[in-house]
Amino acid sequence: MEKNNENITYFGQETEFDGVLEFTDSLVITGKFHGTIKASGSLEIEKSAVCDVDDMTVRSVVISGKVNGNIHASDRIEMCSGSVVTGDIESARLRIADDVEYEGQITMLDSAPEKDLFSASSSEFKQSLMLKIVQAR
Repeated sequence: MEKNNENITYFGQETEFDGVLEFTDSLVITGKFHGTIKASGSLEIEKSAVCDVDDMTVRSVVISGKVNGNIHASDRIEMCSGSVVTGDIESARLRIADDVEYEGQITMLDSAPEKDLFSASSSEFKQSLMLKIVQAR
């Protein structure tokens, strides 16, 4: 099965995996995983999944199940309603839905904005964004 020219691999509910997992496309886990994940691809952890990771490094991850361990995502992390996540996370983008249990520290990968959003008026901030857009062209 392919999605956007990527192969998708499924670990079914009956699957239990223990070890180091490396992949480049997409993986969906619905069973149990214990170990280390080193991937340049996308990961989806379904509601029925339980993942105990020493360390997880992925491009992006969508979590609906349970994850215990540190997560590093170069693009994004999404925690869906009902998920339980324990561990430090590091990502460029983060989305946490209502009804998520999360315990850990969060580190954002993007650089800090040049303008302090909380001390600038909305018109000042809007003007600084317009200047960035014009300079980028």
